[in-house]
Amino acid sequence: MVALLRRGQQLLVSIERVGMPLAALLTRVVLGHAFVLTGLGKWRNFDRTVEFFASIGVPAAAANAAFVSTLEIAGGIGLVLGLGTRLFAALLSSTMVVALLTADRSSFVGALTGSGEQGLTDVAAFVFLLFLAWLFACGAGAFSADRLVARRLQPAPG
Repeated sequence: MVALLRRGQQLLVSIERVGMPLAALLTRVVLGHAFVLTGLGKWRNFDRTVEFFASIGVPAAAANAAFVSTLEIAGGIGLVLGLGTRLFAALLSSTMVVALLTADRSSFVGALTGSGEQGLTDVAAFVFLLFLAWLFACGAGAFSADRLVARRLQPAPG
């Protein structure tokens, strides 16, 4: 029985060695792509974005709309490439927190309290925030520009 448990544990470790880098890659690419699209959408409809930001009480709506739109594009590209992953995950997380406190507040509060028609997984900003938190904590993974940069910065042995 002990041997079977050990074999099972070894199998799980092997799956983790392959699964974690793939999970990080897929999470980065999907999330990064989504941020690029939302950032481009905000820039393409900039006047409406500014109006919306103002309507939900975001101060300096035009400046914040420009900042967030640009951050979503640059951060999205960074996530796709796995370049600056932790930095972009932190910055983009802050925009998701603001979204949860403003634009998505009623949906988020309703999901938290069970009084709304949606669950937490229906609030996109919350789901994005969870994935961003995971990327911040775990990093970009093996298949990333961050990993290549880290290898280049390591001192040569000897």
